[in-house]
Amino acid sequence: MDTTTEIKAFNQLFTDYYDLFVRFANTYIQDNAIAEDIAVESIIYYWENRHTLASDSNIYAYILEAIKHKCLNHLRHLRVREDVEQRMQDHQQRVNSLLIATLEACDPQELFSDEVQRLLDEALGMMSEKTRRIFIMSRYENKTYPEIAEQCSLSVKSVEFHISKALKILRVQLKDYYMIMLLFL
Repeated sequence: MDTTTEIKAFNQLFTDYYDLFVRFANTYIQDNAIAEDIAVESIIYYWENRHTLASDSNIYAYILEAIKHKCLNHLRHLRVREDVEQRMQDHQQRVNSLLIATLEACDPQELFSDEVQRLLDEALGMMSEKTRRIFIMSRYENKTYPEIAEQCSLSVKSVEFHISKALKILRVQLKDYYMIMLLFL
């Protein structure tokens, strides 16, 4: 056969069977664009291999067999992809559940107050005994400056001086936590 005759034969095959092959593939694939691709690929596959087939081969059945295998491959591929997506979604749900459970169990106040208390204790350890005692009376025991002054036999100005000194140490030692610590104190 010459090239012109082969082109006409291919075009005739394509014209006669293309729509039927697309409908067959689309029955299983349910995506017209993919079904069209499968039909075209199958027709071309037949055309490229037609010389290796027996002369009495059923062309229509051969192409339908090729479409069948391409549809199966496509559907298997979809199933694998869906399985992977489902596993990924299941994994993400487990991760999210773990994060939710962890977050629900988390008590930021307890975690934070323990850390702040540790840092505060370290800073208090750096103060003189008198300054520490006055600061504790003011912040922990909620005593007023006049009450502290009377109890320690000091003037209110001396109490103010010691509180100011304690706050200065706290500001320097706990600069990252100072504002938050004042809320706790």
